Parts: sequence; C-alpha cells; structure tokens
Amino acid sequence: MTASSGLVRIAVDAMGGDYGPSETVPGAVEAARGGGVQIGLVGEPDAVKVELAKHDVDGLPIMQVPSEGVILEDEQPAIALRQKPRASIMVSTGMVKSGLADASVTMGSTGAAMAAGAVVLGVIEGIERPAIGGPIVGLAPHTMIIDLGANVDSRPTQLLSFAVIGEVFAKQVWEIERPRVALLSVGSETGKGNRQVRETTELLAKSGLNFIGNVEANDLPYNKTDVAVCDGFVGNVVMKLTEGLGSGISDHLKNRLEGKLPEVELADLARDVYEINNVTETYGGGPLFGVNGVSVVGHGRGKAESVRRAIETARRFVEVGFVASLNEELARVKQAVGE
Repeated sequence: MTASSGLVRIAVDAMGGDYGPSETVPGAVEAARGGGVQIGLVGEPDAVKVELAKHDVDGLPIMQVPSEGVILEDEQPAIALRQKPRASIMVSTGMVKSGLADASVTMGSTGAAMAAGAVVLGVIEGIERPAIGGPIVGLAPHTMIIDLGANVDSRPTQLLSFAVIGEVFAKQVWEIERPRVALLSVGSETGKGNRQVRETTELLAKSGLNFIGNVEANDLPYNKTDVAVCDGFVGNVVMKLTEGLGSGISDHLKNRLEGKLPEVELADLARDVYEINNVTETYGGGPLFGVNGVSVVGHGRGKAESVRRAIETARRFVEVGFVASLNEELARVKQAVGE
C-alpha cells in the first residue's frame, strides 16, 4: 500500500476467523469509515470482492491484496506456513515486513499468527519467544496479564521479558508513569511459589522495574498491580475461567431475574456482566508481543465489530511507537540484570 498522509496502513487478513470475509470485510469497511487508517484487505480475490460489493466503499482508503489459501486452527502452524506460503496470514504479515503496511490484523489461527510473526517479522532482541497479554478482568481494566497462552512452559528469563513487555504496555497505552509489576502466584508472601516463581523473583528484584512481589488470582479484580506476570499455562487457565464465568453468570442472572425486571433492562444487565468478563472482545484483539512489528490477533469467533476494534487497537500501537519503546526498555533491563 502506498502511504497516505496521516493514515496508518493496516493489512487485514480477510480470510481469518470463524466467519472469514463475511465479517472481516464489513469490520474493515467500518474502520476505514472511522478515519485514521488505510486498509489492505488480504484474501482470495473473488471472495473479498463479493463482500466488498455489499458496501458503499467509494472514496474509502481500501484496497484488495490477493492471497492463496487459509491456515486453519487445526493445522500445525510450522507445517502449514511451508505448505501455504501465500496464505492470507503470511501475505498480511509480509506486508509489514516489507514496509507496505504499518501493522497486520487477523482473527484467524493464533498459532499461525505467532508462527508468521516470528518467522516473517523476527523476534525482538532480548525476547526468546513472542507472548500474548492484555487486560482480561473487566473489574480491573488496567491490569495486564501476560502471558495468556503463547508459552505454556516458560523459563525465568522469559518471564522477565514478559514483565518488560507489560511495563511498556502500561506506560504507552495507559500512560502509567511507573507501572507496578507482580508475579501471579499461589501466595502473596515473598518466596511463595514454585521454583520458576522464586528464580524469576530474583531477576525482577535486580531489573529496575517497579516490582512489588507476588499477587494471587483473587487479587486480580482489585487493581493491586498494573502487570501480572505468569507463564502461558497459568494465564490461559485464568483467561478461560474468567470468560466462562462471564457467560455462566450472565445466563444465571437472566434465568433468576426473568419476569422480575423489564426485558430490556435484563438484557442490558446480562450483556454488561458478559462483556466485563470478556474484555478481549472489547478491544477486538491484542498484539503479539515480542515480534519486530505490530501484529494484532483477535478472537476467531469475533464478528465485524470485533474486527473494527482490532484494527483500532493496531492503529493505537503504531501511533504510540510501541515496538521502538520495547526495544529501548529491554536493552536497559538486560544491562541491569547483568545479561
């Protein structure tokens, strides 16, 4: 895409997600209408053209970028990337690498997005593996949890890099001058936890970050930290429990209060409870942290509004210069811990 004055160029994987172009295209169109972005819709030309024809896109900064094939959730990412080098996720990520886009957005396979990000964009120096993180507890919208599932078994040095990512996120996105960083553990006492937590504590204590020790899962709704660090196994369990509670409590309220509240009020209450525990859908998706470029990954079940929000999230990360800031902070922390 040719850069237009003042617009952030976003390459959208039009084929990704459970619904493909039928939801990614209208979401991208709405994002373009909202201003501030130039959209490259990456996908099978005929499929994207059919969906675009349903919308009035005259004058909107949208272009089609052809691709061939889609990497599905049940495919092994590493194998699929080799077998489908022109798949939509590969082309959209490649546009960032080549400078044709400032960021990429996909609602497709998280594994494929991670693999494409690591292979095509490369991993930032000082980070061993990319991570996924963000605010997932609606009652504490300024508490970031990282990692949320990208790395189910992490070494202390990796957890240290997650802490740095979280700190930069809190500074750049929430404008917190000195974010509080904590380890998610089974007890708040110093030294409480497994060997991984204890060894990570030693690194964080030397890092120069505002490390406040351990927090427990039941602390997460109360804003006791700005960044909660854990491996992806723990983080993913917490995220899915939170999402499940949101759905379950929402259904429970509807059943208990049916006939006792006006239908509109009950629907609003149930939706509020659901959304407050499914924060990822509010943002549409979250960045793949640790790769050399902005790559936002959304929920596979996300529809047009989630796609629009994911594009807005990508634009925000480009505008705040997140990747450059992360590189600077990683270099400082690496020196502080003597690596």
